[in-house]
Amino acid sequence: MKIPVASLCALFLIFYVSISTGQDFDFFYFVQQWPGSYCDTKQSCCYPTTGKPEADFSIHGLWPNYNDGSYPSDCDPDNPFDSSKISNLIPKMQSDWPTLACPSGNGLKFWKHEWEKHGTCSESVLDHHAYFETALKLKDQLNLLQILKSSGNKHTSSSNPSNTILRPDDAYFIDIMIPGIEPDGGFYGLKSIKEAIKEGTGYTPGIECNVDESRNSQLYQIYMCVDSSGTSLINCPLFPRNRCSSQIEFPSF
Repeated sequence: MKIPVASLCALFLIFYVSISTGQDFDFFYFVQQWPGSYCDTKQSCCYPTTGKPEADFSIHGLWPNYNDGSYPSDCDPDNPFDSSKISNLIPKMQSDWPTLACPSGNGLKFWKHEWEKHGTCSESVLDHHAYFETALKLKDQLNLLQILKSSGNKHTSSSNPSNTILRPDDAYFIDIMIPGIEPDGGFYGLKSIKEAIKEGTGYTPGIECNVDESRNSQLYQIYMCVDSSGTSLINCPLFPRNRCSSQIEFPSF
């Protein structure tokens, strides 16, 4: 029996739509960005209409990915962003997920982009509300700025500042404070930043850098990997391409 070409095309279209709207994926990238680095570029930035955000890492997105490095996008054009579905989350999103794009906005355009490009590809797991709520919960779980600031340690060591002859039970002790990693415009080792975050979270992050107007490499985004349910951190199957120098700037904001 011959099947008409039109029927085959219709079947293919139904199959394609079912695949694209029920997109499987392997893990999420949960991405936070440093606003000082976003703004300290030739392009600069614009503060949201709600005012200057706090000097803290903010959410960029929660992105479904495949283990081979590719990712799905724009999976369900029939499920557009609807702010009424997340109305109770918007006050927290304005503080934890602010827009810095120009011209100044209230965040809705930014969140619309994140939902329609990325969120729709996880809708088999997270509905409209759960997608944004999950990202906010991960932000609360991962206080990256505090982790970096707390990476300094206080060490007690013995010394003999006067070079005198000491009895066996004599000793001088001094406390040496190694400073943490602060957004003070200083330069820090890329390896030190990764190690500090791994110590604070148990997982190695991916680091993305951008450059300021003087072409200095600076800490821009931090990628943590999350399982496909959106609940637990995991070891990253792979990291985004690293364009960072070995020493990177952590600009103030």
